[in-house]
Amino acid sequence: MKQEVSIHKEVLSPEELQFLMDKDRKETRTFYRAVRVFMAVCFIIPFIVAWMRAMDGDENPFELGAYFMGVTFLLCFTGLCAWLAYRRSLQKVKADIRQMSKTVERTRITRKQYMPQNHTYYFYLDSPNKLSIEVSENDYHLLNDGDELNIEYSTHAKLYFGYF
Repeated sequence: MKQEVSIHKEVLSPEELQFLMDKDRKETRTFYRAVRVFMAVCFIIPFIVAWMRAMDGDENPFELGAYFMGVTFLLCFTGLCAWLAYRRSLQKVKADIRQMSKTVERTRITRKQYMPQNHTYYFYLDSPNKLSIEVSENDYHLLNDGDELNIEYSTHAKLYFGYF
């Protein structure tokens, strides 16, 4: 049975804001490290291609025009990929930090699942944003299929904070 989605926004708690800021700092560092590596590769690959042409006996394998055309193409491609990656993840986290708000969504439990391999308990939800959540053993036994609970997540990046 599908329910109407009940969503409202609240102000982030200091712990949630710190979590987002730590995630932003870590992902920004990783993002720029990856961009630096890919930028170096953009200059190395055309040079390797020139060496391969030299080994094949090409008369002028180290032609500057071909080298810079290859570098330009790879830089544009890498720049486009970096921009898409930034828009998809980092920009959303930064927007959540800037707005300092989270989304609270009321949802129903559709199924309960116990995982004996690692002794964890899960609720499957009737939510468009979160399929399942790990819950405490006490909540697993206290709540049943069809019961409502609230989940909290960042508005733009959809990073899960918890339930109540």
